[in-house]
Amino acid sequence: MGTFLISNRSLEPGERITAETSPKDQRIRTPSPPTVSVVICAYTADRWNQLLGAIHSVQNQTTQATEIIVVADHELELYNRLKTAVGSTVTVLENRQRQGLSGARNTGVAAARGEIVAFLDDDAEAAPDWLAALVEGYDDPTVFGTGGLVEPLWPRAAPEFPSEFYWVIGCSYTGMPTTRTFIRNMIGANMSFRRQAINNAGGFKDGIGRVGQRPVGCEETELCIRIRQAWPQGRVLYEPRAVVHHHVPSSRLEWRYFVARCYSEGISKALLCRLGGAEDGLSSERSYVLRALPRGFIRGITDGLARADRGGFVRSAWIAGGLLATVTGYIVGSTTLKLQRSLDA
Repeated sequence: MGTFLISNRSLEPGERITAETSPKDQRIRTPSPPTVSVVICAYTADRWNQLLGAIHSVQNQTTQATEIIVVADHELELYNRLKTAVGSTVTVLENRQRQGLSGARNTGVAAARGEIVAFLDDDAEAAPDWLAALVEGYDDPTVFGTGGLVEPLWPRAAPEFPSEFYWVIGCSYTGMPTTRTFIRNMIGANMSFRRQAINNAGGFKDGIGRVGQRPVGCEETELCIRIRQAWPQGRVLYEPRAVVHHHVPSSRLEWRYFVARCYSEGISKALLCRLGGAEDGLSSERSYVLRALPRGFIRGITDGLARADRGGFVRSAWIAGGLLATVTGYIVGSTTLKLQRSLDA
């Protein structure tokens, strides 16, 4: 696996990162093969069967995890039920940090022994070669994180839901890369980091991200930006061969949830820009808004007119509504943060 190096020095064209190009106290050594801890965070017993499915999918990987850690996010009943059900093969913890996904993930990282920490949602199931594909990316010593493809498991027949907005339901969406490449950040349902990279950055930030059913996000994006700003040569690898299947509840296919999730995403993006700067905070979104969304909107209208496909008009309407809700959330979030900054001054 080699050495994961952190250096603020810019490399010369064609120069490879080696032990000589980074200060000794900034090297992060990863054994070969790497040890991997898988962390699953859960906040409700309502997903019990899906949670057991997530655990089972990790236990049946072609590349075995060093340990599986399940963190119950301030839900004592769920914690006790897990302790009884999973036995000694899974480490079950209570989130001792601030309630929310960031605190639960940090609790898992603090307990992890693996050099690599992979995260899987409690309502997702990993394909058998998921870990093998994720870990393969760490052969590159500049890679501090990897992520993969998240495919939806619909509660019924696939709805007239625009694929450009699959991020609303926690899945890979149209506008993302389709081949192995470097990206700004990965999707939280399917990601991994070098543990020491998370620790060096101070972990996932409280005050941003999901708490219970509140439809916000961006905590993994903020962490990736923070690591990159500390180590400009570091990279995140997208590996589409690392596949997880994400259960989509019917409630997330409703217009009310869709608008609320898009609005909350806009607010999260405003906070992200304040924390990491607009250049990094919106670097991926610019291309998405200017290219992917217009193409999807036009395609829907074309399908409606040329093919008499009513669903095409529906998809275009969702795209327009989702963009409007997200932009509104961003404006409201940015304005609120500016007012707070003025009051604090």
